[in-house]
Amino acid sequence: MMSRATYFNNQFIIAMPGLADPNFSHTVTYLCQHNQEGALGIVINRSAQMKLGEIFKQMDIRATSSVAAQAPVFAGGPVQQERGFVIHPAGGNWDATLPVSEAISLTTSRDVIEAIAVGKGPEKYLVALGYAGWGEGQLEKEMLDNAWLNTPFATGVLFDTPVDLRWSAAAGQIGIDINQLTMPAGHG
Repeated sequence: MMSRATYFNNQFIIAMPGLADPNFSHTVTYLCQHNQEGALGIVINRSAQMKLGEIFKQMDIRATSSVAAQAPVFAGGPVQQERGFVIHPAGGNWDATLPVSEAISLTTSRDVIEAIAVGKGPEKYLVALGYAGWGEGQLEKEMLDNAWLNTPFATGVLFDTPVDLRWSAAAGQIGIDINQLTMPAGHG
């Protein structure tokens, strides 16, 4: 009989200081989906070096919200970097939404971007290009190898914490000073 696996849906996974992969070094990833087939997450603390206004232009969307046009766009991960993902509080009737939890949804359809452009979208949101993906059992193995630290999800870390502080803030939720952690001895 198989034991019930632990899934990390609606949690943050924080790259441990020793994780050298340039895609994930010092990142916080919000896990939107994790099951027996694998995992999908959005990196929430890496800038794509562009503003949402550039996305509106690329998608030929007329924006009337200057606040939205100035919002940062995040590099959500190395997979499908041309595709947009919007993390936002649950609610709204969008064309393609994955409910992550009772409080948070992930939407991939154009209508949410159009609504944000005119100030009628979700009150809080994080827009990312691309996602982080793991195949069957891959994330579980990486967790066992101490590549990641999982912590509870917190809307404050996701939406309100300055980007450069999210890595330490996410770890700080469980009392860990991530900057004090070092590589485990004896691995090699």
